[in-house]
Amino acid sequence: MPSAREQIFSNIRNGLGRGELQGEALANAQERISAHRPHSIPARSQLPFEGQVALFKAMASEAVAELHELERIEQLPEQVATFMETERLQQLVMASSPELTALNWPENIDIQQRVAQAGDTLSLTCAFAGIAETGTLMLLSGSNSPTTLNFLPDIHLVLLRRSTIFGHYEAAWQKVRDRGDHWPRTVNMITGPSRSADIEQKLQMGAHGPKRLVIFILND
Repeated sequence: MPSAREQIFSNIRNGLGRGELQGEALANAQERISAHRPHSIPARSQLPFEGQVALFKAMASEAVAELHELERIEQLPEQVATFMETERLQQLVMASSPELTALNWPENIDIQQRVAQAGDTLSLTCAFAGIAETGTLMLLSGSNSPTTLNFLPDIHLVLLRRSTIFGHYEAAWQKVRDRGDHWPRTVNMITGPSRSADIEQKLQMGAHGPKRLVIFILND
């Protein structure tokens, strides 16, 4: 019995009115897939690194993300604690990424390392990369960082290392490929907080996810 994957490809071939690729056509397709040739790259993203960082900040701000800069990762707990005090929040649902759990967190913060649940207000995760051309964060799922942390809480805090900002999507995807066989189950692209204008053409924040996205850029 054919697998679900084989059935899907069979249906696609039937829709195209052809059979499986053979010979030179198959070799050409395999070569194209393995080569990972880049698509068109916007001119605005083809900048020196400092320009890419500046572009990321500009595009992320335009997408209504809130930016804070850190000189040392040890400053993160204090920054998060100050944010929570300002917003009158007590509980933080945090990814169990080693770079976060190794930090000295204030005892008065209720930190829970688990998947996010309905009703959670605040989460903290780490970004795999930042993409300058659109001010987008790339986040990878894993046992240390469940995807639910990116979408269920009302406010999403993200740690982004400055050194992982890339000019365009192709460079960020190549960084994922460089992991070899260690591909994540899910790759999330997040540009600003969730929003929708489907309701009477009025912009609604938090329509399908967090109402606020706060990015802590670590200048490493």
